[in-house]
Amino acid sequence: MRLLLAEDEKELSRALVAILKHNNYSVDAVYDGLDAYSWAKAENYDGIILDIMMPKMDGIEVLKKIRSEGVDVPVLLLTAKSDVDDRITGLDSGADDYLTKPFAMGELLARIRAMTRRKTELSSNTLEFGNITLSRENFELTGPDGVQRLGNKEYQMLETMMMNPKRLISTERFMEKIWGYDSDAEINVVWVYISYLRKKLTAVGANVVIKASRGMGYSLEEC
Repeated sequence: MRLLLAEDEKELSRALVAILKHNNYSVDAVYDGLDAYSWAKAENYDGIILDIMMPKMDGIEVLKKIRSEGVDVPVLLLTAKSDVDDRITGLDSGADDYLTKPFAMGELLARIRAMTRRKTELSSNTLEFGNITLSRENFELTGPDGVQRLGNKEYQMLETMMMNPKRLISTERFMEKIWGYDSDAEINVVWVYISYLRKKLTAVGANVVIKASRGMGYSLEEC
């Protein structure tokens, strides 16, 4: 799942990004309300974590604007404010949940799971394509010949392809979605993880393959 994190305290933002990525989320981090608004409009997210007190545009204003423009992504507000009136304002502005700083990381993760689950409650926690399934709960790839547990980035890459079967996804798109714009990773790391996934698909007896289109990207196809 892909999250947008808007938090102007950069040390806290870096810590949150590290923990979220460790828990198999793909995260884009921005540090002011104007960027939060622009990214929320332009990209397809499963959830947004939005600090209220931010420069350029506060979180409540961001929330009101994206809701007025039809962006229905679940939003969790983070704030140092704990007054009841502030919570009411946030929820009335379209927030799905509200968490006051300081907070326990376990509670943040639980609230993210809850709000994204509400969005997808009509859909399965298992993705299927061909004769394979991918569990969004335990990150296991299952086929007729067995089960393979996927690592963080393997899972995110395969989830992206299984959500968009037969659709070409560029190497650059994988880089920005999974490694992030500010990553020091080389672009050939995508090929390395594609190689890992191909081996695991073979190990479970998959009748699907990851096809490469030179200079363009990769797609998941039935064979």
